[in-house]
Amino acid sequence: MKPLRLAVLASGGGSNFQSIIDAVEGGELDSTIECLISNKEDAYALERARKHKIKDIYIAAKDPKDSRSYDERLLSILEEVDPDLIVLAGYLKIISAEMIDRYPGQIINIHPSLLPKYGGKGCYGIHVHKAVLEAGDKVSGATVHYVDKGIDTGEIILQKSVEVLETDTAKTLQERVLKEVEHKIYVEAIKKIANT
Repeated sequence: MKPLRLAVLASGGGSNFQSIIDAVEGGELDSTIECLISNKEDAYALERARKHKIKDIYIAAKDPKDSRSYDERLLSILEEVDPDLIVLAGYLKIISAEMIDRYPGQIINIHPSLLPKYGGKGCYGIHVHKAVLEAGDKVSGATVHYVDKGIDTGEIILQKSVEVLETDTAKTLQERVLKEVEHKIYVEAIKKIANT
């Protein structure tokens, strides 16, 4: 079986991207990372790519109101790269319907909650963890899912939970979900996809 060709999209620090790099370099994941694409020029994920000699691509949104030109550029880059799997690693931009049609069942995302809880518009990053604490939930976690035309509504690939502690703040919960769950299950999900 040939290695999965990955294209990773990230908007921020890229710690999930780093866990994928580590798994590839450590031989745990039989994949190649073809590129890292970001919509943020100052995303640390771009620096992580450079450090590991992975092609890094920044796509500027010339006009925030004109997402069409951005989406066309992104699709054109992906067509050149020809990935088997597109991995969203903290990519804070909605994927276009055109891209989902072009890559059906080939785009995955990680979300910091046990979907379908705390998913959808406005539910990202620290906002998710605040919502979990406000609801008084005893358990939280993360979900890896396929991307469809809804927001956080695609088929679930893997979920893993963590206990919510009485002493938790949104920040401590966010850090624990990231380190104890997200970094592990993203690699596990990619392995699972590679083996199907």
